[in-house]
Amino acid sequence: MKSPRNDHEHLAALQGYYAQHRVFPSYARLMALLGLASKSAVKKVLERLESAGLLTRTPEGDWAPADRFFERALALYPVTAGVPATAAAEIPDEVTIDRYLVKDPAHTVLIRIKGDSMIEAGIHDGDMAVVERRSHASPGTIVVAVVDDEFTLKTLARDKNGYFLSPANPNYPLIRPKGKLEIYGVLAGLVRKYS
Repeated sequence: MKSPRNDHEHLAALQGYYAQHRVFPSYARLMALLGLASKSAVKKVLERLESAGLLTRTPEGDWAPADRFFERALALYPVTAGVPATAAAEIPDEVTIDRYLVKDPAHTVLIRIKGDSMIEAGIHDGDMAVVERRSHASPGTIVVAVVDDEFTLKTLARDKNGYFLSPANPNYPLIRPKGKLEIYGVLAGLVRKYS
């Protein structure tokens, strides 16, 4: 006989379903998905996940993911990119990508990067820039700027002649505005998908 799932396995099944369909399943589908024989058993699982802060109810009473539903394990120790280090068997912390990268959701946008002018800053063609919308930045900050009516992502710099934009690739020139230079936002983070 198959042993009953624990709530961690139930959560993983719900997360997998939500990632694939972007909706929360019905009770009938939940029974099959969670391997439970009754709606009351499903309800108990959902209530336990709600108590843990992983699920919430909409104003209409439907089940929905809470912020913690999207948390992913964050290892306590970094992985070295040089000499291998001993693996620790510590329990990881939990973090959501959104909470880690986004300070102010109402003023944050994702912008797809096109081109290689910032390659030496580790910003590649196809990356998604997490940009915090604001109109000011200090020199040395990577910004999305509007210069002479065109958007670009560069490092904001300043010299005796004023503000300019600096690429992170020697194949590209500095950009000195002929007219106006406006800050659209500052780079808060970067998302890159490898597969």
